[in-house]
Amino acid sequence: MFQPVSGFELPRFAGVPTFMRLPHIGLEDEALNDVQIGLIGAPWDGGTTNRPGPRHGPRQLRDMSTMIRAQNAATSIRPFEMVNCADLGDVGPNPASVDDSLSRMTAFYDKVLAAGIVPLTAGGDHLCSLPILRSIAKKHGPVGMIHFDSHTDLYESYFGGMQYTHGTPFRRAVEEGLLDPKRVVQIGIRGTAYDWEDRAFADSVGIRIIAIEEFFERGVPDVMREAKAIAGQGATYVSYDIDFVDPAFAPGTGTPEVGGPTSYQALQVARMLDGVNIVGADLVEVSPPFDQSGGTAFLGVSIMFEMLCNMAMCVSEK
Repeated sequence: MFQPVSGFELPRFAGVPTFMRLPHIGLEDEALNDVQIGLIGAPWDGGTTNRPGPRHGPRQLRDMSTMIRAQNAATSIRPFEMVNCADLGDVGPNPASVDDSLSRMTAFYDKVLAAGIVPLTAGGDHLCSLPILRSIAKKHGPVGMIHFDSHTDLYESYFGGMQYTHGTPFRRAVEEGLLDPKRVVQIGIRGTAYDWEDRAFADSVGIRIIAIEEFFERGVPDVMREAKAIAGQGATYVSYDIDFVDPAFAPGTGTPEVGGPTSYQALQVARMLDGVNIVGADLVEVSPPFDQSGGTAFLGVSIMFEMLCNMAMCVSEK
């Protein structure tokens, strides 16, 4: 069983940083066959249309993740004792080409899925979710999705025809048959809008949008009950944009929107993913240039740990 390095054995500021101080296992390593959940960095923001910087997210997230310990204090889950988790390194993108980067990412995740590993990814901008879903759909078919964000990412295109940006990945995923739209729920949507094109598309295909006003009116437990009912028992992807959280708690992101959840609520929604058949997940849009203190990244990896606990429960029960 792979185990993280304890802060009792090596100070958290020492050693080579890996996600949650887990062993680093490359895709060509023999030990890859023993990995059940793989933590992966996607250092790419070629789909960004506003403030760049998420390409630097995985490195800061790794660094801040040295503060993650072995046990979830709220649920008592000890994920590293339930399943073998490892840091599988970074996808190597091509910063000069969107198309090549998308292809490289899908090829990377094809190998991960072929090895029977459930991926947990640290982005990168939200376009990173599309090539991951392309790999996951090869194995699981169209999947459901629970999506935390302040934006729908369902637009047709940007700038007169650019179809691959961080504002379009889930429109493409529905069109390509990667997502079952009737099993997709988007939570926390808010902010000013260009128009209603994205919401009209959601309505036309059956995607459920829970705007922030409804989220606060109903409360986290009620919203998450509905989200889990929509996803059902089928294979489900979880995508978590850090800008779901109010910028007072997570300023380090490219397109912040005020009026969002607190850091506690951000953890709470991830904790309440229990029982979901999670076949992959991501945490995206952490942009270190806008929060060099690392506070946003620490919240990000704390959310990842909550998702990891539920993923470990899911994998261990199969």
